[in-house]
Amino acid sequence: MESWNGANAVIFYGKGGDIASNRHDEQELSVLCLRVLQSALVYVNTLMLQHVLADDDWADALTVEDRRGLTPLFWTHVAPYGKVELRMDHRLALTPPPS
Repeated sequence: MESWNGANAVIFYGKGGDIASNRHDEQELSVLCLRVLQSALVYVNTLMLQHVLADDDWADALTVEDRRGLTPLFWTHVAPYGKVELRMDHRLALTPPPS
């Protein structure tokens, strides 16, 4: 959980992770935007985990304890200050394209 809070500080980087406004409506909007980003990150992470676990080699190699430790609350693959290109005409290649 502490690592996930660190991710929040990176995602919500303005003013050292603090809400930068005293206006209630701006504060609410900032927190709601953070929640949407968190949910999107967890969703993509879940899809990636499912994709990896669909491979029989990985699925057979994991013990019960390994599976219990899986969580979509990771963000080590996020490049917070790097270049981000949005390609809205392409999907994430997590599964093979439908035939």
